[in-house]
Order: sequence, then C-alpha cells, then structure tokens
Amino acid sequence: GARLGPQGGCAPPAADNRLKTTKYTLLSFVPKNLFEQFHRLANVYFVLIALLNFAPAVSAFQPGLALAPVLFILAVTALKDLWEDYSRRRSDLAINHRGCLVFSREEKKYVHRFWKEIHVGDFVHLRCNEIIPADILLLSSSDPDGLCHIETANLDGETNLKRRQVVRGFSELVSEFNPLTFTSVIECEKPNNDLSRFRGCIIHSSGQRAGLHKENLLLRGCTIRNTEAVVGIVIYAGHETKALLNNSGPRYKRSQLERQMNCDVLWCVLLLICMSLFSAVGHGLWVRRYQEKKALFDVPESDGSSLSPVTAAVYSFLTMIIVLQVLIPISLYVSIEIVKVCQVYFINQDIDLYDEETDSQLQCRALNITEDLGQIQYIFSDKTGTLTENKMVFRRCTVSGVEYSHDANAQRLARYQEADSEEEEVVPKGGSWSQRGSIGSHQSVRIVHRTQSTKSQRRSGSRAEAKRASMLSRHTAFSSPMEKDITPDPKLLEKVSECDRCLALSRHQEQPLAHLSPELSDVFDFFIALTVCNAVVVTSPDQPRQKVRVRFELKSPVKTIEDFLRRFTPSRLTSVCSSTGGLAASKPSHKSGPSFLSSLSSDSVFLKLEERLSQPTPSIASNGYSSQAESWAPEQKPEPGQERELRYEAESPDEAALVYAARAYSCALVDRLPDQVSVELPHLGRLTFELLHTLGFDSIRKRMSVVIRHPLTDEINVYTKGADSVVMDLLLPCSSEEARGRHQKKIRSKTQSFLNLYAMEGLRTLCIAKRVLSKEEYACWLQGHLEAESSLDNREELLFQSALRLETNLHLLGATGIEDRLQDGVPETISKLRQAGLQIWVLTGDKQETAVNIAHACKLLDHDEEIITLNAESPEACAALLEQCLQYAQSRAPHSTPEKTEGNVSVGLFPLCSASKSPVSGPSLSLVIDGRSLAYALEKNLEDKFLFLAKQCRSVLCCRSTPLQKSMVVKLVRSKLKAMTLAIGDGANDVSMIQVADVGVGISGQEGMQAVMASDFAVPKFRYLERLLIVHGHWCYSRLANMVLYFFYKNTMFVGLLFWFQFYCGFSASAMIDQWYLIFFNLLFSSLPQLVTGVLDKDVSADVLLLEPQLYKSGQKMEEYRPRAFWLNMVDAAFQSLICFFIPYLAYYDSDVDVFTWGTPITAIALLTFLLHLGIETKTWTWLNWMACGFSILLFLVVALIYNSACSTCYPPSNPYWTMQTLLGDPVFYLICLVTPVTALLPRLFFKALQGSLFPTQLQLGRQLAKKCHKSPKTPKDTFAQGHLPREPKTELSRGSTGNPSESPSRDCALHTSPHMQQPPACSPKASGEPSAVDTSMPLRENNLLESPGSSTAGEAVSGECPRDHQRKRLGTSQAVPLSSLFSLPNLSSLGCVSSLSLVSGLGSVLRFSRSSLHVDKRDSEFLSNPPQPEPDLSGLQRQTAEYL
Repeated sequence: GARLGPQGGCAPPAADNRLKTTKYTLLSFVPKNLFEQFHRLANVYFVLIALLNFAPAVSAFQPGLALAPVLFILAVTALKDLWEDYSRRRSDLAINHRGCLVFSREEKKYVHRFWKEIHVGDFVHLRCNEIIPADILLLSSSDPDGLCHIETANLDGETNLKRRQVVRGFSELVSEFNPLTFTSVIECEKPNNDLSRFRGCIIHSSGQRAGLHKENLLLRGCTIRNTEAVVGIVIYAGHETKALLNNSGPRYKRSQLERQMNCDVLWCVLLLICMSLFSAVGHGLWVRRYQEKKALFDVPESDGSSLSPVTAAVYSFLTMIIVLQVLIPISLYVSIEIVKVCQVYFINQDIDLYDEETDSQLQCRALNITEDLGQIQYIFSDKTGTLTENKMVFRRCTVSGVEYSHDANAQRLARYQEADSEEEEVVPKGGSWSQRGSIGSHQSVRIVHRTQSTKSQRRSGSRAEAKRASMLSRHTAFSSPMEKDITPDPKLLEKVSECDRCLALSRHQEQPLAHLSPELSDVFDFFIALTVCNAVVVTSPDQPRQKVRVRFELKSPVKTIEDFLRRFTPSRLTSVCSSTGGLAASKPSHKSGPSFLSSLSSDSVFLKLEERLSQPTPSIASNGYSSQAESWAPEQKPEPGQERELRYEAESPDEAALVYAARAYSCALVDRLPDQVSVELPHLGRLTFELLHTLGFDSIRKRMSVVIRHPLTDEINVYTKGADSVVMDLLLPCSSEEARGRHQKKIRSKTQSFLNLYAMEGLRTLCIAKRVLSKEEYACWLQGHLEAESSLDNREELLFQSALRLETNLHLLGATGIEDRLQDGVPETISKLRQAGLQIWVLTGDKQETAVNIAHACKLLDHDEEIITLNAESPEACAALLEQCLQYAQSRAPHSTPEKTEGNVSVGLFPLCSASKSPVSGPSLSLVIDGRSLAYALEKNLEDKFLFLAKQCRSVLCCRSTPLQKSMVVKLVRSKLKAMTLAIGDGANDVSMIQVADVGVGISGQEGMQAVMASDFAVPKFRYLERLLIVHGHWCYSRLANMVLYFFYKNTMFVGLLFWFQFYCGFSASAMIDQWYLIFFNLLFSSLPQLVTGVLDKDVSADVLLLEPQLYKSGQKMEEYRPRAFWLNMVDAAFQSLICFFIPYLAYYDSDVDVFTWGTPITAIALLTFLLHLGIETKTWTWLNWMACGFSILLFLVVALIYNSACSTCYPPSNPYWTMQTLLGDPVFYLICLVTPVTALLPRLFFKALQGSLFPTQLQLGRQLAKKCHKSPKTPKDTFAQGHLPREPKTELSRGSTGNPSESPSRDCALHTSPHMQQPPACSPKASGEPSAVDTSMPLRENNLLESPGSSTAGEAVSGECPRDHQRKRLGTSQAVPLSSLFSLPNLSSLGCVSSLSLVSGLGSVLRFSRSSLHVDKRDSEFLSNPPQPEPDLSGLQRQTAEYL
C-alpha cells in the first residue's frame, strides 16, 4: 500500500488533485479520435474502399469524391465527440478552481489554494458546509469529542448525516493541532473504489500502531456539517479518490437489436461479394468473347496490348466492390446514434414520467439500449423501497409475551388514507371496500383462503399524503409526520410510566431494577434497547448537537450569511455553525469508555482493566447522572416543544421508526457521542449510558448490537436487535424443569406466534434481546475484540467472529412490527406488465410470510393461484422437493395435500380457489422459495430443475435472498433461457442484480443513489415502469427495427439498379447514374426523412398501448425485425429495383438520349419510391415528416439543376450539362416518375392489404380497435353538454385504479370515463414532449382514447363501444368500415400518388365489420378473481374479419 512519511512525503510520486475527465488535447484530438472511430469496423471498411478507388486500374469514381462520404461521417462523429469533450473541460475547470485552505510549510500557516494544487500529504483545513476536496484522514476536529459529521448526498445520494472520528492518538490532544509537529507514518491500502472500506495503520513516533478505518476517512465530494472546523491529511487525491474511481460515467451496452443488425450487415457483405463475383465472371466471359474482334470501344494499353480475361475479371471484381459499396449502409450507425439520442431526449421530456411528489423525473443513463426496453421478458424486482415506499411506520409490538395492538395508531394511519380520499373524491376510490375484511389473530402461516386486509388497503399510500410528507421530510430523512407522530398503546404506556416512577423512587438504592417485576423489567429494557441500539445521530435545526459538557457551548453562535447557506444547504442541517471552541479549545484530559482505552496500547489495557471494571468512570456517577450535571441542569427539564426540535439522522428507515416509537413512550434519545448515549425519561430525567462498543448491522449476521454500561446497575449489557430468523436461534436455552425456564419458553412461543401474525399482515419484524455480561466474560471478550480491531489483515473476518462470540445466550425482550406501505399504483402496474407478457420475479431479503403477504397485496400472487412453497434444510431434501414439485406441475392436479419428505421439509400446494375458477389459459402456479433452499437450487446439479419449475409458474417469490443470490438468479435466467431481463431496485443490495441484467433500473428512493448510479435508467417510482416499457419501450423498438429494415431495403434497391445495368454494359462496372448522385444519394438526398420517422413515429398511440398491454408482446417476439422480415425486405427491394430500372429503360428504348439523361430519371424515380415506401411504413405523420420529404425532393432538384449547369466539365469524360433542365421539359419524365413508383410499390400495398385483412397482426388489430373507437367524433360542444370538462394532464394519469364493481366493466373509448382517469393524447406535446403529430391511423381531432375506471383490473376487456350519449349501451349494429382503417398504412389519399388505386377502394366496399365483435361482456366478479383471457377483443375482431371476408 501507499506510505506517507513524517513530513507528509510520499514514496511514489505524489498525486495531484487535478480532475481531468477530457479525452483529448489540441494535438491529440485528430489522431486519437480517428483511432477510436476506426475501432468500428464499418469505418475501416469504407476508408479501405475509398483508398482502393485511388488505384487507376480499378477506380470507379473521382478519388477525391469517393472520400467525401466517409470523411463526412468521420467529421460529424468527431464534432460530436469534440463538443462532449469541451463540455467536460468546462466542468473540470469549475471544479479544479474551487478554493480551500492548505497548510504551507514555507509560510507556516494555512493559505488559500485551488483544489487542483492539492497534493497527497498536504494538510487541509475545512470549515462547516465546505465540500471535501480529496480523500482526507481526519486528524483534528473542533468538536471536543473528536467527531465530524459529513453529508454524503453528492456521493451516494443519502441525505442523512454520517459520523466520522478523529484518528486514535490525535483525539486526546489538548492543544491545537500543529502540522509542523506531525511525525507519524501512515500506511494504507492502494486506491480502490470500495466506499464502505478503508484499511491502514498509523505509526506514531512512540512506535505505537493504530488502525485506520472508514470512520477516520473524509471522502471527496462529501460536505462538512454540524462541525465548525476540521484538519486532515490528504491520503488519496485526484483520480485516486474513491469518488472518482466510482464515477464510470454513462454505461455503454450493445442492444439485442444491434447484435442482430450486425449479423445482417455480414449478410449484406456476403451479398456484395456474390454480386461482384458474378459481375467479374460475366466481364471475363464478355472480354474473352470479344477479345479477337478488337471492338472499337476497347481501349488498348500503351503498348498496344489488351487485358487478359482473367486480369479484366479481377479488376472488374474490385471495381464492382467500389461501385456497389452502398450496399453496406455507411450512415446506418451514425443515424442510429442520432435517433437514440433523440429518443432519450423525448423519454426524458415525457411529463407522465415526472413525479411531483419527489420533484424528480426519469433519467436515461445508458444512451444506446433504448430499444431493449421493448423486448423485456423477465422483470426481477426488489421489494422494500421498490414495491413499497420504504417509509417504515411503527405499527405494533409485543413485549415479554404480551401483544400491544396499537389500535389508535392503526386508526391514525388509516386517517392518512381517508384524508387523501376526501382530497381526490372526484370519483370513489376503486375497489370494493365492503368485500375487504381484516386478518384475525386466528390465522396461521398456512392459511390460504385469505381476503384483502385493511392493512393492505392502508398500505397502498396516497399521493397527497406522500406529497405532504415529502415536503416536510426534506429537512430530515425518514421524518415525515406519518413516521414520527406515533400514537402509543394505552396499556403499554401505563407500564412504561410505572417503570419510570418505580425507578425514580428506587434509583438511589443498590439494585433499582430488582424492584421491578420481570415483565416491567423487560418493558424498561425493551425501550432502552429501541433507543440506544442504533446509529442515529441527534441534531438540532438551529444549533449544534447538544452535549453533556455544556461548558463548550457557552459561546454565542457565529453569524454567517444565512441566505447564502440556505441556497447550498438543505434546511434540515445547521445553517449557523456554532463556535464550539474552535481548534484551540481546551479538551478534557479525563475521557471515559473507549476513548480512555484508545490512548493506551492493548497491552496496557489489561493491566488496568480490573481497576476499570471495578470502579465507575470519573465522568459517569453510579446513579447514571453525569458528574457535571449541575452545569446543564436547566436542560434536564426541557420546555414544552423543545424536545420536538431534536432531529434524528438515521441511516435506515427502520432505525428511525423505532427511535420515534420509543420517543412516543417518553423514552427519548437526546444525545449521542462516541462513548455515551443519553436518554430522557419523564421521572428519571436524563440517563447517560456509557457506550463501550457498537457492532454494526451486516447482511450476514442480520443484526446489530451495542455494549453499554448501565447507569442504574453499573452492569455491562448487550442489546441486540435483528431479524427474528437469527435472533430466535441465539437465545439462552431454557430448562423445562424450573419455573423461570418454563416461563421463558412460554414467552418465546407467544412471541413467535405474534411474529407469525405480524408477518401475515405484511409487517416487517425485528426481535429485541439483551444479555448481561459479567466482568470476567467482558474482559475475556474484550481482549479478542481489541486484537481484531487493531489487526491489519482479515480485520473484517476477525470482527465478525468477535461479534458472533458476543451475541449468544440472549434473553428475549420482545418484537416489533413495522409497516412498509405499498407504493401507489403498484398492483395496477404489475397487472399491466403481466398482461404485456412479462414474467415478474420478486427477490427480497424479507421473511417468507411478510413477502407472501406483500405479494398478495400488490397482486403478484392472485387468490385463485396455487402456491408451491419450497423450504428445504439440505441439498438432498431440496433435490427431492424439486423433483416432487416438477411432477406436480406436470400433472397439474387441482388439489394436493401437504406431503412430508426427508429433512423436515414440507411442500404445500394450496388451491386458493376452487378448481372450477382456475384460469383457462396460462400458468396458475406460483413458486415461493426461501434463501436457504435457493442456495441449494442454484447449485450446478439442481439449477436446471429449478429453472424448469420456475418456468411453469406464473410468479416466483424468492425470500431471504442475499445480494449475491439475486444476481445469480438473474444471470441464470439470462444465460440459460436466453431471455431479455430487467432488474429494478433501490438500494445498495440491488446493485449486483442491476448490473447483471440486460437493462438495469434504479429507483431514486429513500436508500440513496447506489442503485441509480449502477443503473441504465432511473425512475422515481415503480409505477413509471409501466409507461417506460409498454409505451416508450415499444415505440423505441418499433422505430429502430423499422428504420434498420428501411436502411437495408433502400441500399439494396439502389444497388440493384446498378447491378441490372451491368447486363447491358458487359459487366464493366460502369454506372448510368452520375457519380455525384451515387456518392451523395444516401448521405444527403434520402437520409433526413428516415431520421424523422425513426425519432417520431408511433405505430400505436400511447393510449391504446396502455389499454392493450398485450401489444407489447410484438417486441418480445421480435415480430418487426426477424430474419424472415429481413429477407422479405431484400426480395421486395430487388423487385422494386427491377421495376424502377426497366420502366425507364423501356420508356427511353431506342431513343437518342445519352446514358446520364436516362440515368437521372432513374435516380429521381428511386428517390420518389423511397419516400413513398417510407410513407407506407410511417404510421404517424407530423409536420416534420412532410417537411423532411419535401426538403429531400427539393434538395435533389436544386443540386441537380446547379450541378448540371455549373459543373459540366468537372469530371471528364462525363458531361452532365443541362441534363435536368432538359428532362424537366419532357412529359415522359413526369409520366415515368408517376407510374414507376406506384407500380413498384403495388405488390407491397396489395400484400399489406391482404395480410391486414385476412391475417392481421396484434398491432394492426390494435390500430383498428383505436380507429373503431374514433369513428364517432364528438364535438367539444357535445362533450361539455354531457358534463365532461377537459382537464389538464397530470402525473397520475398514466396510472390505473382498481375497478369499481358497481359500474359496468365495459370500457368507453370516447370521453365517457371518470375525469381522474383521463390520459392526454399520445401525440400531445404535453404528454410526450414530442412535436404535435397528426396520426393517420388515429386522427388528432378524435385522439381521445381514454381509460375507464375499470381499466386497471387484471385483464379487463376493452369494449369497442363509442357511445353518442352518456348512457352505456351494448353494440349490436354493424357498420361499414373503409379498408384503409384495416391496414397499418397512412391515409393514402393524403399522399396524392396512390389515390387512383381502384383496388384499395374496391376491396374496402366489400368488407364489413360488426362492432359487436369488439364487445366482451364479463361480470365484474370475474375480473376480481380471474386472470385475463388472452386478448379477447383482438381475437374477436380477427374472427369477425375472417367471417365477413
């Protein structure tokens, strides 16, 4: 590792702190950028072709002209890179020129320096609210306890304060820290990106070594808070800091469509070689045939000889490669990049993806996989914070075997929902309230005939409450009124008060706790554990943390520019930094707890350990009050309201919920220092616990412990809180022979039953336990723990083992149930995603019962499904169980009783409804598996069976899964099933899963930004996933798939024109098209319209996509871009090239026009055919589409006219003089420009008409359905007459709501919907952020396809009803529909060129459709119990179409 010497010098060259994210300099830009661009093989190919053209023997164009396209593409890409680099440079300059105070050894004082001038080994002085410029080791703090608080929001997004500690050996300094006297040597690990770890040691001049940990390191980018001043030494600077090592910038992945496109490019290369070989062979045979005749047009060599047939064939092959190079689309890659950037822009601008509660919107962090959003097959979701709000609310608890239901607290939580309902009572909230009952205490874990609980109903939190809470909680994390204002249970409150009174009376006696009954003793310890067993930081909004030693707080606060600070500081933090003595403040020499130990070596600790254990420490009296209590006596009885001013900065919402719960019972945490915690009680006053050790939570132990010295008993207590699955196994074994043991067993069994009840209600459970250590036990454990703390190697493992030794033989105090409410719109979103054909797996660390309950609440598990539960104790049992479940899944018996197998394993197959209600199609099984079984199932010999079983199931729920298991599950599905996967999560434990998936989505929630920083896309809430995938994902895939196919079609068709000409010129690689047109045709004349279509086209409107989520399946099946579509496209291109070649050929046959006067019409015809073809494929026309098409035609004409008049002898021997001018006066030119494109496109039109009529795709049926709904346009007057007022589009419009059984399940496509359910038209600029569009398949004036109140029930059918009055009616009449409404074509009459097609109008008069075919009548009760039938409307329309045809 690195080593810093006494003078701050560094053995290797000291790194400076300059930030440099730019790639280029003025000198390196051209070579480096070209080098990067040539990593793309297509660019290398085109440069080689252009260079080949410089060889005279094989040249097809003028050498300079041939270089133009590739140079243009390279220049455009280089300019884009240059602009990005310039933006980075400006950002770097701003950061590098920030200022800070650095110690100057020459001037012997702190001087102002720029950040870029800081080096490793410099001493830096930082003040409150300053940003940390480098990774700095904390050596001194103005805080008398050697503390410093930092905010890491810039680093990981977490808004709560983190505490950092001065390095051991410096926190005891009495005088101000002087950098000149620093003589220690620092050894640390090499720079790495692990934010949660820092290892090293500091060797003092006395030879004593002290370990360095992450608590001693201030990371670059964080902000100093609540501390006036700190001094530290720079350990890592610049690009070696952890922040910059973690900043990898935007993520670049290759999408599935791009991989498929690369394969098709190779096919085009093969086709190019075949065409060139064919021409070469033809030319060789032609030369051989005419070689002896010495034709007049054969120009001999300089010596009079002629080329041999073989040589001529080779030259012809190379020349044909140059001429036909257009077959490989040179601009395809650049065009795709442009389209993706524009798509990302429009996704970001979609107002329906903006969340006003959190004032955040969707972020696209990966720019090149937007189309993958339209092909997802599996979604892997975290639960806490992803499906739920991660707002932990204390709900109920059990102490000493007695359950306290906290009914008033439940009613308080319900009032949030009711207040919200009143606020949104435009229509009643969805769902049948009367059918919902509450879960009684008689239910056990295996009860399956459950109904919706009122808890689930409350859990789906309201928008208005969330908005209010978010506004209030901007000050402090996890501190909304809903989380803070807990209503205590009267019985428990009385017991707490009784404890408080008894202890206040007996506190001066030797054993005050002995006067309490065992139950009251447990109650007292329970709330003390809730208060002290955490890492919550206590802050105040207008002053620094309150301290036990008040003499350091006597100075008046330093005044600062408050407005300035408010701009840059969240208001929950101190905007006025108090002068707590400054760096020169005197510090107490008598320290207690670990601070006293830390100043000694581990050897000297044990010499005085017995003395310490036998005597109270100087600063803490035996009665638990500070020896300096008199100095802060006025604070013992705070004024009303003063306590509420304290703010709790918690690292997790669970911790905050428990601290607020304890405060509701008058057991308030009022102060926390490194070595003590103060708790305020009404009668006892302030109790100060000496904090000896804190063993933090980790995902392996799943618990946290603190070791404290109890102020009332002077005993050393261990308080532990953690998951019930681990804490219950660590309890002290009970003997059934003695009464106390029997009593303990009874308490445990009662607590376990209450834990099961809590889990059934979907509450998060935590067990609270304690252990009293004897002095000998503590001394024995302390020796090993200090060795582990000071160890430099395997420190984490040794500390883990040390914690395991301490956390045994615990005494159970009780358990808590914390409610984590469902996010708004989660059940509806999951229902829609399911209808879209997506498999949803939930991977959570929660216990099984809790996860299952939440899964029912969010509709992941339906009540008519059978649940397979996989819980195995061994690999053998897991294998047997998997085999058994597989057999069952294949047999699909309607009922099964739980069977016992080896290893104490139970498999339960629980029919939640009668078999008669089972769905007709689709899987009706769901799989629930716990973490241990999942570990066995992921082993090599079982993973295939597990995957096969999971495929048979509709839902998979993995409980108690670790972060590693989450990523392994995603990797397994992705690699074995070759499926497109999406992982979504909100916390650091989801990062590995997010990175493994094809598409990673992070939620910017309560747990910081680690998931967002690792993701490809970031959304504010889970519900936005519906619109992101079903609407934008589908659009992005459809646009890019069609654009890629169009590129291949266009290039193949243009190359075909040149190829057919070879049959008439002896395969000599000549071209009838002028080289200017050949070079610039694809680059300039025909490139803009396809870009506009690729960015703006919407094959189906957003409303239809949201109403019919099954249309998303087209992307999953790659219907629009598959090998069959590619080859049909190529065949169509070849046919069109034949038509476009031979009609002009026959028109000018046997005339005296020259070759270019014949070739120019062919070029014009090709351009018109391309644009008409694009018009057929464009589903939505905007003014930009019309402008682009008009601009292309106009540009071609202008360029041709100028070129033909001004550049007649530019490239001899060709002479294009006045060619276009002559043609514009020739009627034949206009005739063939009209007839040829129509003739070329007729087969495509006929095929599309036939296919759309007889075998329509789901997308075509969706467009027909939308148009059926708009056949009866309503004027605004009609709308107002019926009482439906237009509303502004809001964020919640894209969400669904549960259907109301009292209303008809049919869905009106016109304005007959509840106003709160209306969605803006997809082509509205406000809705999508895109230019306003005129959709030819859905006219703008009728574009009001809206959801009905029942639109979000699982699989509710869409009625094609378009009523003209307010009453809902059934459709029984038939109505004629023009054929143009059946095709996925634009309105042909608007194109002008194909309006005379009698075939289309003739067919249209034959077809008749019954609107009743679109109506599917279902009882509402079916929608509540059954999953959706597969696309009832679309299949009905298809059958009806076939009948009438």
